[in-house]
Amino acid sequence: MLSLGTSLTNQNAAAVLRDGLARVAQGDVAVDCAGLTHVDSSAVAVLLGWQRAASGRGQTLSIVNVPPQLGELAALYGVAGLLGLPADAAHPQGHHRH
Repeated sequence: MLSLGTSLTNQNAAAVLRDGLARVAQGDVAVDCAGLTHVDSSAVAVLLGWQRAASGRGQTLSIVNVPPQLGELAALYGVAGLLGLPADAAHPQGHHRH
């Protein structure tokens, strides 16, 4: 399982993406976000990159322990479903799709 550190922002996204892609290439498609306390839109981009790589291998990325801020960003960008995030992450309080 890929365990993320406390931060996934534009400052470390390239390295985290690269390391994760190597793990996905080895078949590791489970991601634990429990430690994340600082995220920005780069975190969503990294997860999408890993999902694309997993899909290319015929697998699906499994993301668990998604912090609210990351779920809200994914919902804001309309990609929560692509990432397989739970329904409550895809529809954060105060943000409703019509």
